[in-house]
Amino acid sequence: MKRLVLALQLMTRLPLPAQHVDERDFAAAVRWLPATGIAVGLAVAGGVGLGMRIDPWAGALFGLVAWVAVTGALHLDGLGDIADAAGAAHGDRTRLSAVLADPHVGSFGVVAIGLQLLAKLVLLRLWLESFSPWMLAAVAMVARIGPLFWTRWLPPLHEGLASRFRAGWRAEAFILWSMLALAASYRAPALLAAVPLIPLWGLWLRSRIGGISGDGHGAGIELLESALLLAMVAAR
Repeated sequence: MKRLVLALQLMTRLPLPAQHVDERDFAAAVRWLPATGIAVGLAVAGGVGLGMRIDPWAGALFGLVAWVAVTGALHLDGLGDIADAAGAAHGDRTRLSAVLADPHVGSFGVVAIGLQLLAKLVLLRLWLESFSPWMLAAVAMVARIGPLFWTRWLPPLHEGLASRFRAGWRAEAFILWSMLALAASYRAPALLAAVPLIPLWGLWLRSRIGGISGDGHGAGIELLESALLLAMVAAR
């Protein structure tokens, strides 16, 4: 339970009690990342339900605001950093590392974050025509299986939280969460789009960035969430 709370503290802005943890706990928190997706999805569903009292567009907007708030825009920050690095580095790994380390957001990052927010707003509105808001818990959970894959099969880009996750990776956790995702796909088969999308993001990171980092995890989660919404809308 301590490691679940730690994972929630790392990946959300939920008010949780402080935990006494060590390096093994930090590493093992990676096994609980999909569980944080369930919490995120439920929070978003709550925002959607509140907004739907007004109209569907308000439901989509309230859901998007809840999505950003509960994650603290952490994954959006990763998306912006990856976009800046990919756009400005021009294949220069030294330049890439410098851009990733820069706390400022450049033009590539601003455009990527803006487009992601716009995409999620529109996709949420379309998604709500066919699905219960509570299915968002499955979308967010499946998206966070990605870090389990990337942690194991991509080299760490640098020392940091993402590299510490590698020591805590266990096949049992990956298999368990994958089985839960498969069960969820019984209600929404389009969730199976994650099967090719997760390794594709890993391949892109390996070829363009060189490995996995916290930014790579965050960007991947954001893109997977939008891609799964799109797949479900297209398949309805």
